[in-house]
Amino acid sequence: MAGAAGMTGDGLVSAYADDAERDAEVSVRPKRLDEFIAQHRVRDQLDLLLQGAMRRGAPPDHILLSGPPGLGKTTLANIVAAELGSGIRVTSGPVIERSGDLAAILTSLAEGDVLFIDEIHRIAKPAEELLYSAMEDFRVDVIVGKGPGATAIPLDVEPFTLVGATTRSGLLTGPMRDRFGFVAHLDFYSPADLEALLHRSARILGVPITPEGAVEIAGRSRGTPRIANRLLRRVRDYAEVRAEGVVTLETARAALTVYDVDALGLDRLDRAVLTALVDSFRGGPVGLSTLAVAVGEQPDTVEEVCEPFLVRAGLLARTPRGRVATEAAWRHLGRTPPNGTFGMEAPAVPDLFSNAPDPP
Repeated sequence: MAGAAGMTGDGLVSAYADDAERDAEVSVRPKRLDEFIAQHRVRDQLDLLLQGAMRRGAPPDHILLSGPPGLGKTTLANIVAAELGSGIRVTSGPVIERSGDLAAILTSLAEGDVLFIDEIHRIAKPAEELLYSAMEDFRVDVIVGKGPGATAIPLDVEPFTLVGATTRSGLLTGPMRDRFGFVAHLDFYSPADLEALLHRSARILGVPITPEGAVEIAGRSRGTPRIANRLLRRVRDYAEVRAEGVVTLETARAALTVYDVDALGLDRLDRAVLTALVDSFRGGPVGLSTLAVAVGEQPDTVEEVCEPFLVRAGLLARTPRGRVATEAAWRHLGRTPPNGTFGMEAPAVPDLFSNAPDPP
């Protein structure tokens, strides 16, 4: 899903990012664990893991980071390497198609290096099986030749720490998950944490921002730091061109109106999905494919980019018969819900990113 950022057109409130945006994020990424905002439980656990390993003079256990995109898994992988004073090698599951590709990476690692594999749930099966022995015994068997004459040559691998990241932890195989000594799940950020993050990013970017301006941007960022930083850059553009260069409440509201991001953080496609449900299908239920055709998008775009937030915000429900607009969705669009509409009022914005489990 690395390319999913472009799936919504401008992708302004998509949690996915392409390579160009990841490069733009580098300047505002925290470099050390004590600079990392939010994820306090995970941060404390990682600190204990790394400090213990350094005192023993051994690489820490392999680390698995799971959670929705845009919450800082890549940042934490780089922080792990920085805290250990080690090098880091970065790759992703989809590009490792053959076991030989992975063997070449593993045998090039120096002692104590960190290997970061993003989207590790998408790694090819032969490469995954090769990774098992590397994680447990720091050894890989490279097959030379084909057919009956093929020979397995064992190669030693320098002790290393694997940091795997996944947005779909349920797709990981049991043997893969069991080989990680530390597993952490990253949660959505609270509005207060996002405001602190925005103030930090604004200082780094040299953008004057008021507390009210940070509150406004944080409230439309879907609990995701990547979206918050992206919106900050767009509001900065507006402030520099059409205002006095300061991100105030009024400037943030005006800028995000131009970029079609509403008070709940919904963009054009999100509202199109809800509008189609309410106006064309009387609130549903309606099948995913039919709904996608109605808004002119691919079904996977609607399902993977739009729906997760709409469900979390209490605006859309998935039922056995199809998608249904909740009463809160009708009211958000300024419509009067009919009697018997499925669902309840949407939660207040600060509660959207609590650690409560997602609705079934």
